[in-house]
Amino acid sequence: MDLDALRNADFSSLDDAVDDWSTMVGDLEKLMDAAEKGLRGASNQARWAGVNATVSKEFIGKTAGEFTDAHSQASSIHKILQDTRDELKLYKGQLAGAFERGRQKNLTVIAYEGGFTVTTNVPPEGRAAQDKDNKDDIIALRDEIQGILDKATESDSTAGTVLMAIADQSRLGFSDVDYSDRDSAAKALKDAEDLADLAKQKPEDLSPSEFDRLNKGLKDHAGDELFAQRFAGRLGAQGSLDFWAGLNDPHSAWKVRQARADQFDDLQKNLSLTLATASQSDSADMTTWKSNMVDLVDKPVGRSGGFPLGGQVMSNLMRWGDYDDRFLVDYGDKLIETEKKFTSNGRHGAWGRTGGDPLLNHTGTDSGWDPMTGYLKALSNSPDAATDFFNGTFVTKGEDHDFTHDTDGDGKQGRRTLSNFDYLFEERDWPLDQDDKGEDSIAGRNNLAAALEAATTGHPAGELPTVDTPAHNREQTKLFESLVSSISEDTGRLTNYDYMSDSIGQIASEYLPDINRAMTNDTDEDTNALFPVAGASASLNHRDVTALLVTVGQNPEGYAAVEVGNKAYMANLMGYHMNPDLPAGDRYSKDTLFAIDQLAHGSGEVSGTLAIGRQEAVAGPAKESDTAYDNAVSQWKNAVSGGIGTGIGVGATFIASPVGGAVAGGVASTVSSMILEDLFRDAQAHAQDNAGSVMAEKWEDGIEKNSAYSERAAELAAKTHNRTDLLDESIDEKARVATQRGFRDAGTNTEYMAPHLKTDI
Repeated sequence: MDLDALRNADFSSLDDAVDDWSTMVGDLEKLMDAAEKGLRGASNQARWAGVNATVSKEFIGKTAGEFTDAHSQASSIHKILQDTRDELKLYKGQLAGAFERGRQKNLTVIAYEGGFTVTTNVPPEGRAAQDKDNKDDIIALRDEIQGILDKATESDSTAGTVLMAIADQSRLGFSDVDYSDRDSAAKALKDAEDLADLAKQKPEDLSPSEFDRLNKGLKDHAGDELFAQRFAGRLGAQGSLDFWAGLNDPHSAWKVRQARADQFDDLQKNLSLTLATASQSDSADMTTWKSNMVDLVDKPVGRSGGFPLGGQVMSNLMRWGDYDDRFLVDYGDKLIETEKKFTSNGRHGAWGRTGGDPLLNHTGTDSGWDPMTGYLKALSNSPDAATDFFNGTFVTKGEDHDFTHDTDGDGKQGRRTLSNFDYLFEERDWPLDQDDKGEDSIAGRNNLAAALEAATTGHPAGELPTVDTPAHNREQTKLFESLVSSISEDTGRLTNYDYMSDSIGQIASEYLPDINRAMTNDTDEDTNALFPVAGASASLNHRDVTALLVTVGQNPEGYAAVEVGNKAYMANLMGYHMNPDLPAGDRYSKDTLFAIDQLAHGSGEVSGTLAIGRQEAVAGPAKESDTAYDNAVSQWKNAVSGGIGTGIGVGATFIASPVGGAVAGGVASTVSSMILEDLFRDAQAHAQDNAGSVMAEKWEDGIEKNSAYSERAAELAAKTHNRTDLLDESIDEKARVATQRGFRDAGTNTEYMAPHLKTDI
């Protein structure tokens, strides 16, 4: 900083800026609170339908979130400006003090462009002699002033750097950077540069202590947007690949591998999280990084110019974090293009690992050599990208490939178009791989199921929907339709890989309204009002959903996900249809007793069909433990008592999914809560006393239990709504009988619609 610039600095404009930003922060805080409590709160309580349920509601949620981001960004800018102004005022005062102390010693400071000089305040002819006599004082004053200018320069330049970095983060909207002061933001940028320089070293030059510093630094700055953007941007796309490939090359990084091999998993996670955060940035560096990374998917990054390819390396750095959706889709398109090239459009497998190939993944689940495995894990964390990717095209019927079907029913085979879902779920020749125990790896297909969970539900896999999860859109329901049809066509696509059933069961549980609609066989769709759906609905048939439920029911985790959702859904619908304030246009029937009879029958058929699957697994060839089913159901208690509580389902909020959308409040939540408690208590008791196969050996006991839940739900809902008229009509008894009828009908329907799924027991 120039001496005169600091000495003559007028801070009035900066004072005004600090005051303005302070006011801005206060105003944005009010808007943030209003958006959260008013805009988002009203949105989550509103009864959305059609396009509004998927577009408007989601837009409102994102808009409310923008106010939060705007407040965080404004608060950070205010603190940075305030810190900088206060420091510059302090340094100006220190400079004035130094001048005064110099004056008292008869010294003067002369500024010139690019610097300054300190000399004795005497006529020029005697100055040389006096300067010699005052040498120590002159040097001391010069150093003091230079020190002040250096600190002022640092304060000013770091403020500029940080403010520019914040501004560059988001091209549209706001970033959610949040710093308590300028120094912490500046330190984040400096740490990022230092650690990126460490990662740029040759792998053989990286010492164990430098590895530790890098690993700790990435962990300490987890979620820091400025740090992540600066680290990834400085390292570059090629540098990111070279670092991880080199670190895993046993011929290059032997020194650090020998000392830190047990910590490579931590570094893989920390690096993945950092790059994921960085990908959300719109800065010029990250725009280039993302574009270059897509280009490098099919390029060799191996030490000798061969395998692994960029996609094989990068996919292992995508297993954690939320990557930018557009980047994921572009990356996936290039990965599919590469897959087609190496498999001759899906004619054979690829990505097989030999003994000499480096291990690219350190989670213990697989070697990391198949790039699709890590990429699918990334999609499981990014629902919108997952939906887009699976609905994309793998091959068209006009391309050269071997995938055929009967095109017009004349028995002649013709090429067909395959979506990415069709290829991955039905046709792909998955490479053989092993986990760290030497057993066949299940990671690829397991990640596929998780990615499908995200793609069809709209929330990350392994999580439950929140109040902000929008209703299903057409792209999601289209994918669910394909999934149901595919499993019905060949149930082995799931039963042969039953570890996928937890995700498929979760998916099915969130489409129970659509499943129930299909099971009514109602061609004129009058029963749509019985099972209301916000947003898009899936077009399914009775036969296919029966096959789906029987198949999912053969796995304890899959069974539990659907059964718990079904009980909550049934209880919430009881409250919904008994609500005296339900508008006439939304009522399924003027006769509430008939509505309850029909929904109880539907709930009974869902549970009965699941029970058949459970029966197959317990008493059939699989010999699954019945206790495992009860344990799986009871374990759901922790899940539903967490973030969304027991507010699962349509309830009073007219939401499409039994575990999705807005939290059902009031009546519906109360009823479903009590029914789920009964279900969990019964399941826990069965698991503890090892009562044997309730569904297989005691089919009637299964009917009794399920009808008891419906009976209790009907009674509770009627009492909560003060519907004494319905209680006088024994609505609880009618619900019990209807559930029993639906449960038994499940057996009959399965016999006729899916006899191939049952064995003689």
